[in-house]
Amino acid sequence: MSKILCAGSAGKDIFFPTKEGQIIETPKDLTSQKKIAFELGEKYKIGQRHEALGGCAANVAVGLVKLGIEASCVSQIGDDEIGKWIRQELQKNKVNVDMLATQAGKKSDMSAIVVDETSADRVIFSNKNSSGKIELNKEKIQEAEWILLGDIHGKWKEQMGTIFQLADNYQKRVAFNPRGSHIREDPAEIIEAIALCEIVFVNKDEAIEIVSSMHNDVSFEMMNNEKFLLEKLSKLEPKVVVLTDGERGAWASNGKNIFYSPAEKVKAVDSTGAGDSFLAGFLAAYIKEKEIIDCLKWGIVNSASEVQYFGAIDGLLEEKEIIEKAQNIKTETIQ
Repeated sequence: MSKILCAGSAGKDIFFPTKEGQIIETPKDLTSQKKIAFELGEKYKIGQRHEALGGCAANVAVGLVKLGIEASCVSQIGDDEIGKWIRQELQKNKVNVDMLATQAGKKSDMSAIVVDETSADRVIFSNKNSSGKIELNKEKIQEAEWILLGDIHGKWKEQMGTIFQLADNYQKRVAFNPRGSHIREDPAEIIEAIALCEIVFVNKDEAIEIVSSMHNDVSFEMMNNEKFLLEKLSKLEPKVVVLTDGERGAWASNGKNIFYSPAEKVKAVDSTGAGDSFLAGFLAAYIKEKEIIDCLKWGIVNSASEVQYFGAIDGLLEEKEIIEKAQNIKTETIQ
């Protein structure tokens, strides 16, 4: 029996680190303040590529298991060699794969990730072939206590609706990490879903997109303010809203207070799994009934450790490590 079912994608990521891209700053574009450019027609040499397990469901499930939470990866893979590799990697990391379905004749999900070596930031090119539909086992859902709703593809509205209905029927607690593409496609659907969750995790760009769809007459300065964003999202009445903003740190609101923790200063090499590792750390602490400030600390140190490696798995911490490192993290109450 798994304590939590992590529903979303599971795939393989291939990383191409480079210093060749030109960073372009566009601060007036709230949801895309930095861009990277390459010359069309040019060829760029990559010194060494890296490969790792990928996908929100897979990444978070591995992170939770390392922190003592029994987790299942609820996703689909193809019947190709990559699919076999994904299953083996999850099993190697002690993630339950009873609800990892194999689709005949399909290629497994894969992403090519260009990493800017100077900033450790990245651009992800995803090819989602097999995770378009999640097969849900009602018996397994009844056994679990939590459902994490992550990066669902295909007919996402239909699948999301089914998961929320099952969660309601069986009184399961839901954590939600909405995809940016879903927010842009149908923000009203995401807003409705947030109201059904116990915890929602968003990065700042996602928070801006959601709130701007609710309030289109708000100034640039207000929309760029984390406190304002958290207050608006909290009015949708999840128990907890968590907002991350990369190297600036993370905020969390329980509807009454807003807590903040700056990011740890580390030598990052790849930011790809920063959000998933933060989510795993925060959620593991929350499931263990830690205070919100402690949940922030767990998320911050897990993310800081992970970004020192390529991919979203290698730097994940175990419980003893995260408890020790979290003692050095400062937090503050800003409301």
